[in-house]
Amino acid sequence: MGLSEENLIGLILALVSSGFIGASFIIKKQGLKRAAAVSGVRAGVGGYYYLLEPLWWVGMIIMIVGEVANFVAYAFAPAVLVTPLGALSIIVSATLAQLVLKEKLHQFGILGCVMCIIGSVIIVVHAPKEQPIKSVLEIWDMATQPAFLAYVGSIIVLVFILVFHFAPRCGHTNVLVYTGICSLMGSLTVMSVKALGTSLKLTFEGENQLIYPETWFFMLVVAICVIMQMNYLNKALDTFNTAVVSPIYYVMFTTLTILASVIMFKDWDGQSGGTIVSEICGFIVVLSGTILLHATKEFERSCSFRGSAPSSPSLSVRLYNGNEDFFLKHDEENGSPSESMCSRRQESY
Repeated sequence: MGLSEENLIGLILALVSSGFIGASFIIKKQGLKRAAAVSGVRAGVGGYYYLLEPLWWVGMIIMIVGEVANFVAYAFAPAVLVTPLGALSIIVSATLAQLVLKEKLHQFGILGCVMCIIGSVIIVVHAPKEQPIKSVLEIWDMATQPAFLAYVGSIIVLVFILVFHFAPRCGHTNVLVYTGICSLMGSLTVMSVKALGTSLKLTFEGENQLIYPETWFFMLVVAICVIMQMNYLNKALDTFNTAVVSPIYYVMFTTLTILASVIMFKDWDGQSGGTIVSEICGFIVVLSGTILLHATKEFERSCSFRGSAPSSPSLSVRLYNGNEDFFLKHDEENGSPSESMCSRRQESY
């Protein structure tokens, strides 16, 4: 299936966006590490000294550029096409994490990257063509349909539970908590970004959409969701391994975004069953690649006093114990490695 002109523009913008965003993860991580070294308080435990670190702002600016490109991409192409291409950002961040942060990537991680690329190609080839939207009021009607309102209500409830119940208790020991908050809010962000981007696109084409309060409402939702995402993404990046955060965030965020887009914009309406199945298969290949990339990721640090090398831990063990590297780093900075923490890591294998 050939790409339409608008889908092609959206595709190019999405690829550029993923490259910038993937690089920004590494630069921001370096900035967070510098800020923690100076202040002694990490962002993962409530520190905000990173706001005074220039390198963190460089990463933030690069991320903003990437997000702007992504923002524009949604105005041209459906979320089912644009969102899965974020897999490229995982490849970029995983590669740079190995080169810059010295976070080792297993050989099977390379296979995961290849799978992400193959899956993305399948999705691009079978991407749906969007129905033309002539007014923000049309998008508002889509956003207020019962099915999507039920989705939004579910997201809000889950976010409140994660923020006020799970985050204080296990946010620093389970990577799914912070990334879950980012992903849930991210799905709403993308829907609002697409609505706002389409409104601005129509405005630039001569159909002023700024006179409608719905446009400004979508802008407010974007601002709120982005602030929450950035806050918890910083916590996740500072607390856990970058090559762990990126794939998990991508899998959860992409799945929820495609679900939201299918409900709100009905992306699959008018497509044949075979095409939809092909898109789902491509998405599954991408997800499998990200999971493989994560599951085979070697821990970037090993205790010299752990004894013989353990066998590769399971995915669930890595998810639960991902924060222990943080405690090890903290102890090493103070010159007193924690034997009890290391023994707990041995017991988990």
